[in-house]
Amino acid sequence: MSHQQTSLFAAGAPVLGGLDGVRRTELSHGAWIDVLPGWLSGADDLFAELAAEVPWHEERRTMYDNVVAVPRLLAHYGRGEPLPSPVLTEARDRLSAHYAEELGELFVSAGLCYYRDGRDSVAWHGDRFGRGATHDTMVGILSLGEPRPLLLRPRGGGAPASRVPLGHGDLIVMGGTCQRTWDHAIPKTRAAVGGRISVQFRPRGVG
Repeated sequence: MSHQQTSLFAAGAPVLGGLDGVRRTELSHGAWIDVLPGWLSGADDLFAELAAEVPWHEERRTMYDNVVAVPRLLAHYGRGEPLPSPVLTEARDRLSAHYAEELGELFVSAGLCYYRDGRDSVAWHGDRFGRGATHDTMVGILSLGEPRPLLLRPRGGGAPASRVPLGHGDLIVMGGTCQRTWDHAIPKTRAAVGGRISVQFRPRGVG
């Protein structure tokens, strides 16, 4: 399928499916991932809406004595802030309900990343700001737009142990010790790929 074409189930009004089809993969050191392809149908319409209407901003950082642009656009919605689409509020609430017993708390914030093309990326990292550095937690990611591979590897380097293509309404939840014992990344690519937006749902104090 060309990157200019949409997934068969990605067009139309966005509708969430159930979470019963989530499949868990145990990693190592108490880390795991849950994956559910196509959780959100109509994801391409939601992608277009968010790309046009979210107040995206570009961050800059110092690298080797130079100030450079972070290679993606960002937006953040903290606890109590309305999300930019009702279906994202519904997604957050469904994740909270599904993982309530295991997580023991709610997903309360949403961070959005807009990868405009293959030049945008995120380097190897874990969400180790706040409680993610010391406690088991979860980060749920809903992917919209064209698929990009999420790579995962044990913290400290080595060959990636998992490669999960995410786009067109796919869901991944990283749980257990994943944020402090594993790293993840979205690599750059020279392939002609369209835009992708990831929506990351997090509990209180995890960043």
